Amino acid sequence: MSHSAEQLHVDLTHFINDFRSLLLFYLFIILLINPLISVKYHQLTLCVMTSRCADKSLNSSVKEDKDHTQMTSTSELEQLAEIELVKEEEEQQEEEEDQSVTDAPSLPPSSTVSPDPSHPYYDVARHGIIQVCGDDNYGRKLIIFSSCCLPPSHQLNHRRLLEYLKFTLDQYVEMDYILVYFHHGLRSSNKPSVKWLREAYSEFDRKYKKNLKTLYVVHPTNFIRILWNIFKPLISHKFGKKLTYVNYLAELRDHLNYEQLVVPPDVLRHDEKLRAAQRGGAPPSVKTPPPRPPLPTQQFGVSLQYIREKNREAVIPPVVCQTVAYLKEKGLRTEGIFRRSARVQIIKDVQKLYNLGKPVDFDQYADVHVPAVILKTFLRELPEPLLTFRVYSQVQDILSVESSLRVSRCKHIVESLPEHHYIVTKFLLGFLHTVSQQSIVNKMSPSNLACVFGVNLVWPRHGSISLSALTPINIFTEILIEHFHSVFGSRGPAAQVTP
Repeated sequence: MSHSAEQLHVDLTHFINDFRSLLLFYLFIILLINPLISVKYHQLTLCVMTSRCADKSLNSSVKEDKDHTQMTSTSELEQLAEIELVKEEEEQQEEEEDQSVTDAPSLPPSSTVSPDPSHPYYDVARHGIIQVCGDDNYGRKLIIFSSCCLPPSHQLNHRRLLEYLKFTLDQYVEMDYILVYFHHGLRSSNKPSVKWLREAYSEFDRKYKKNLKTLYVVHPTNFIRILWNIFKPLISHKFGKKLTYVNYLAELRDHLNYEQLVVPPDVLRHDEKLRAAQRGGAPPSVKTPPPRPPLPTQQFGVSLQYIREKNREAVIPPVVCQTVAYLKEKGLRTEGIFRRSARVQIIKDVQKLYNLGKPVDFDQYADVHVPAVILKTFLRELPEPLLTFRVYSQVQDILSVESSLRVSRCKHIVESLPEHHYIVTKFLLGFLHTVSQQSIVNKMSPSNLACVFGVNLVWPRHGSISLSALTPINIFTEILIEHFHSVFGSRGPAAQVTP
């Protein structure tokens, strides 16, 4: 090679290296800003990183360079994620130093109930990492994962954690559900490995992903965004659209029944600090605006007594009466009835029509799941549950009752209800019993119906329903449906109504 050719080669090599360095810098900035950046950018980024020597880069085969780039890409991104996590951990430590010495360490939320030691996954469940908190505003089951409840990795078998997560989801994946992930509290000492995350994602087959409607990531950080990019090649575009970042807890109120959420104290404190930083001062008190007086025609969010007084003493609320009548005629043989959600805007529109006292024609929506969701929504928005607050503790005690005596115990609990609540309960449960009789076709057995309706019939006066509290609620509801005639057979109030 001539001297001029060698000089040209050297100049070209320097130019390429300078260009790569500049390109790397810009791509790194883009990576931190945009959580949905294409994986092609990451491959190009690491192509720059791995091409240390111009001569080797120019002489290597395209295939070898591509394979090495893809292999190194994940490794480099994982290192970057680890760096971000360490930075976040330092910030969390500063937060803890700023807190009062009386502040407790990361513990399961106070509203949770310790699981029975006989629970098949007691070693994992006792930490309160996973909670099921009833339904969202549109009847979809709410499942929460709290990072701050994860113990140090050496104290938790992450394989067991994965099995427990699948064990929990298996009870609900046949219906539409929502996942809420509280990221705050994840540390280098308690985080599962990226390898574990890959294995977990691969084990969650289509049955888990199909009915997941939204994944809310609360308090996302750069670590989350980088992690998302690591997994981007594995995640379908359709699944990716289900991801929603939530910067402050208050934003969840637009989508969920916030009062039902089991939010760890550490997450609440972190959210207060973020809001204070946003406003440049002390965190403002979160005050609920005074409630507006209900309309005379209001149907949602008001008591059974109010509805009765405003509807010419109608014993069964119009929403319940009309949805049950429609579903009896056109929904009994619909597979998965009550397990599917409907379009959010349609549900809002139907609620508005009812609250304004206007007629509702379910035929115009051409979706039998609309009246099914409306019925569940009506029950969930009652100021006091249909079975009343008073019986909640009695329902929780049902597991301590001998199996052969549970039907009579449930009968005793139901007969203690106020008359109006008893009438509406009997009307509703009679309908659900009818639905269960078509379970060969609609797949809605008493057990499946109980999983859907239990949390909409009874809940505590204060706090949220924990995962461990769901079991007695579901068993109680299942008995009411399956043994309807035995439970409701003897008491016959004056205003007897049947569906």
